[in-house]
Amino acid sequence: MPMIKGKAVEAIVFDAYGTLFDVHAAVMHHATELGALAQPVSDLWRAKQLEYTWIRTLSGRYAPFWQLTEEALDYALRTLAPVHLGLRGRVLEAYRDLDAYPDVDKSLADLRATGLKIAILSNGDSTMLERAVAASGLGDAFDALISVDEIKAYKTTPDAYRLVEQHLGIKPEATAFVSSNRWDIAGASIAGFHSLWLNRAGRVDEYADMAPAAVIVQLGDIVRN
Repeated sequence: MPMIKGKAVEAIVFDAYGTLFDVHAAVMHHATELGALAQPVSDLWRAKQLEYTWIRTLSGRYAPFWQLTEEALDYALRTLAPVHLGLRGRVLEAYRDLDAYPDVDKSLADLRATGLKIAILSNGDSTMLERAVAASGLGDAFDALISVDEIKAYKTTPDAYRLVEQHLGIKPEATAFVSSNRWDIAGASIAGFHSLWLNRAGRVDEYADMAPAAVIVQLGDIVRN
């Protein structure tokens, strides 16, 4: 089995939004119109999108990720940029076709060359994932696109991470899991994965009792042991 950061694994699984796909790209495509409000709107949109997943999972009131994405954008625009509500449709359309980070294509190709199975585990529904992957030209890069929509509950519920073994037939201990979201890494670590925190922004660590196996700053670091 290939070695990934000191561990022999059979598969590597990626979070999608924020890890492979730039969640801020949709708003930044309209930065000229939003001006100084662009980054605050994007940040609040992302924060509310995630908050809604946690609240709905904890309360047992699941709604599809695309619905939560729309509701979160509505909140961000109404709160910070009410004069720009007309951008809503265009920003949402851009979110469906998010830009992949520049290092994604080569990094996935390098991992494919190792013989590992490669998959996505995401809060996004299947339609969202399929479109994002196609838009970024990554359609042949993955063995599986796994959505929590199957279980109607979002990460970090343990059932979400169990979907990986159900789809790939590979135990968590033989699977590397990569996410830029520290809360996601916490959940994956508890679920038994060899978790790699992609800390592009150099954020302060947290969740000391749910630590990653390794911290990387770019996707290319995965194959550099």
